[in-house]
Amino acid sequence: MTAHVIGDTAVLTGRSLRHILRSPDTIITTAVTPIALMLLFVYVFGGAIELGAGQGSYIDYMLPGILLITIASGIAYTAYRLFLDLQGGIFERFQSLPISRSSVLWAHVLTSLVSILVSLAIVIGVALLMGFRTGASFGAWLGVAGMLVLFTLALTWLAVIPGLTAKTVDGASAFSYPLIFLPFISSAFVPTESMPAPVQWFADNQPVTSIVDSMRALFAGQPVGSDIWVAMAWLVGILVAAYIGSMAIYRRKIS
Repeated sequence: MTAHVIGDTAVLTGRSLRHILRSPDTIITTAVTPIALMLLFVYVFGGAIELGAGQGSYIDYMLPGILLITIASGIAYTAYRLFLDLQGGIFERFQSLPISRSSVLWAHVLTSLVSILVSLAIVIGVALLMGFRTGASFGAWLGVAGMLVLFTLALTWLAVIPGLTAKTVDGASAFSYPLIFLPFISSAFVPTESMPAPVQWFADNQPVTSIVDSMRALFAGQPVGSDIWVAMAWLVGILVAAYIGSMAIYRRKIS
């Protein structure tokens, strides 16, 4: 049974990836917005932001937040592609075939993961050209990569919900806008100590801050502390909740 699910998912993922290879503008568009923000913040606003002693250059400080924005930008296409497949009747055709039902959703999620990882690689490459430097060990890089993968999977499964329930194309992708702006109310671009008290409380207690702080420490080769456990709790919690919700909605759709 497991081999059947894996085989079906691999075939359907290959189908989705071929669509992206024929139209790579999805990956390019996903990378353009965070790169533009990175250029704006580093070369326009960066000189006016006080980071404090030992924080390094501004590009080093802000890159974790930019990577999360890259992911949030990319998941909108997951909801968009899923909505088009649903409206185009492809799901009904798949139901008539002897394939695992869950493999249809997993194919969209894995396609999103691959395309977003390519976009992340592009953004990191541009950051290196802009002066980003890291003393991270191989293990620290693996830790950063693991957090980025978990964040992508969590938000992608979250994107499946509007992809299945939206009434219009715009509605399917619009949900990602608040997620793109969430890093701006966190420690991603400025220390939270500079914010008004109510905003600082929200910034300190929302998931992006613990994720960004953990990645920043890993890149700098510094002790991560308790932030990593808070970040992992958020990531795993969102992933599990989004997966359960998505599968429940999907089962109702195809029943």
